[in-house]
Amino acid sequence: MASSAPQRQQEEGGGGSPEGRRLPQMPSWRQEEEAQPLPLKFPSYLGALSGREIVELYCDRLLQGCKAEDAEQAISKYLLEKMKMKNKWLGIWETNPQPFFASSEEIPVSYVGVLVEVTCKLPQNLSSNSKVSVCIAEPFSSNIANIPRHLVEYILEEMDYCVPLLEIYPVQGQDTVVSDIAKALEIVRFFDGFLWREWDDENSETYAARIEERIKIWCDIKNEIIPSAIAHRFKRNLEKYKSMRLEMIHYQSNIKEEPTPEEAIECWKNYYELRTLRGLLKIWEDLRLRAHGPLTPRILKRRKGYREDRKTITYVIARTVTVEMVKDLSPNTPIERRDNLNSALDSCYSGDHVLLFPGEYKAASLSMLTEDIIIKGAGKPEEIIITSEPDHESFVVSRAQNVKLMNITLIQQRTVDGIVVVESGHTALENCVLKCDGTGICVLAGASLTVINSEITGAEGAGVELYPGSTAILEGNNIHHCNNFRTCDPSSGKLGGINIKVLPLPQLRMKNNHIHSNNGYGVTIMKPSEEFSATTEGTVACAAAGDGEESLSKLMQELSLDMSTNILEENAKAITIIN
Repeated sequence: MASSAPQRQQEEGGGGSPEGRRLPQMPSWRQEEEAQPLPLKFPSYLGALSGREIVELYCDRLLQGCKAEDAEQAISKYLLEKMKMKNKWLGIWETNPQPFFASSEEIPVSYVGVLVEVTCKLPQNLSSNSKVSVCIAEPFSSNIANIPRHLVEYILEEMDYCVPLLEIYPVQGQDTVVSDIAKALEIVRFFDGFLWREWDDENSETYAARIEERIKIWCDIKNEIIPSAIAHRFKRNLEKYKSMRLEMIHYQSNIKEEPTPEEAIECWKNYYELRTLRGLLKIWEDLRLRAHGPLTPRILKRRKGYREDRKTITYVIARTVTVEMVKDLSPNTPIERRDNLNSALDSCYSGDHVLLFPGEYKAASLSMLTEDIIIKGAGKPEEIIITSEPDHESFVVSRAQNVKLMNITLIQQRTVDGIVVVESGHTALENCVLKCDGTGICVLAGASLTVINSEITGAEGAGVELYPGSTAILEGNNIHHCNNFRTCDPSSGKLGGINIKVLPLPQLRMKNNHIHSNNGYGVTIMKPSEEFSATTEGTVACAAAGDGEESLSKLMQELSLDMSTNILEENAKAITIIN
């Protein structure tokens, strides 16, 4: 294929620079002429559509109200109609790099791409699993400059020169028919990879409604409305489920006779692992990928309560304890030294104190606070730093009746749950700094929160999220640089400093707080059934029937909002009600 220089440049995200990626030199490979850079693939068709347009495409045009068990057939029929329009065209074969490398440690790329000529000999029952005949196109081109041509030929020969259809990406510079084929392949890939579930036919709900909900999830992931850590974990589990399912089918198909006890055990083991993953994915979808809820099994720590003798202990976290360090404590205070914060938290009973001296700490046990304790920094907040573990689900999660954190800085590192989650009981934060890297503070139904003289910054969504039926008191706080969705879509950044979800109504009291304009909105109230929108002056207009100002006044009164002593910067949309 003759291509101009701009066409031969690989599009962004397509596997490397125009010079191509270079493989490690391997003695068994003879030196050959380097592969040319790959030509451009067609740009993403779905990526240019709005969420509403994608819903119309799948639900109204392709599926047209069909049942779940007929969905694959409808998609296959659509693909067949497009593919039979042209039987030869050029595309990039993108495949797993493992067969091309001696060991997995040597793999520097996520895929190996090779320019091929596709010959379509289509069966009557074409599906997403169908294969097509290919041969290497001229000039020999790849995303890896020094990949040996004879190695590619060898692997294709092993595959009888037939590769999965969905691994082929048509390239630009061909006619409009090939452009339509590229669109069809992307549409089927998205359906097969993200929208379809093998258990869908077990549910009697309208299939189109389920597909629409999954498209909304995908749009929220794309626009980073859903925190990236949650989206990554969802996609990873979805890929794991699909991979495990194929492995189980392959394993069972290789059992020719009556299975041995070992084979039967292995089948049952795989089956229950798949059922667990499947249940997890269903829950995620039902909750629209919310960070909270039974997303993964969590070991519930039993509450110990007070010691029988009502004795309380102050745990000092330090290598050595000096008289100077504990001079402010009562002379009769029992003191125990601990080397690390985890050890102290695991030893605590209700009524105990944990005293942290300047330094940096980590503690997985902060995600299971059940005792009524006080965790206090002996110094300025910036001197006492607690960071989360990046690979952990949660950072600080409280189910205690009364937990208090004082004079500390919490630094969140990509945990899935909020930086502080109050699942039940009451949690108080005083003179603390919360540096979020995901969700902010979350107060779940029935729980209560008090935050005094603290700083909240960096949340991807709202700095404080109040779930229905929760309670919060905020006094003298500084909330800034929240709502960091990193997206240019203005409609996706509706959360800001504080987000309130009604029905049943949470209760919020605010006094002397400073909510900066860089949060986007100041306070948002998530109210169903009525459509509200903020005007440029920061007032609220109601699009539903009835008196808008009267409705807002009543809602504000029920929420116990006292805004008179708070600073909501002028260029922020101070208070808005959204659906």
